[in-house]
Amino acid sequence: MIEVRIHGRGGQGGVTSAELLALAAINEGKYAQAFPTFGPERRGAPVIAFCRIDDKQIRIRSAIYTPDVVVVLDPGILRLVDVTSGLKEDGILCANTKYSGEELRKELGIKHAIATVNATKIAREEIGLPITNTAMLGSILKARDIIPFNSLIDPLKKRFGRISEKNIKVFTRAYEETQITI
Repeated sequence: MIEVRIHGRGGQGGVTSAELLALAAINEGKYAQAFPTFGPERRGAPVIAFCRIDDKQIRIRSAIYTPDVVVVLDPGILRLVDVTSGLKEDGILCANTKYSGEELRKELGIKHAIATVNATKIAREEIGLPITNTAMLGSILKARDIIPFNSLIDPLKKRFGRISEKNIKVFTRAYEETQITI
């Protein structure tokens, strides 16, 4: 089973990311679940979303405490919360940041593998808004072989309709630009 925990803020698309990842996995014949946890629902409030993917039925119905992948949509969260809490020893942190993995490791003392991408820059350039969820989906797939890259194209098209091509471009660019620091 692969477990993903996504940290973001309301309005950044963390919940949507978890849902799209789960849909893509289900389309690949896997079992998946996606669900959020958050406080008062308002734009900017901290949000954590979860996604589980497995080849067999998933019976767990709790939050994810020991993820394989931690995703950070908002770079400010890296300095506010210990996002690597519970991250498995062989897990990976996927961070939206303008800094390299080595810079993050040095500043924050992160001991895990780190995948970095400037998702905010990519999103602004491609869709004109700093909404980083589709970019970080690309980073997740570059960091961890969860599902095939093309598995997310159909869910992105269905979810984003007329603006899907821009989101697919964001997703693709982030996949290509993600840097992995072991």
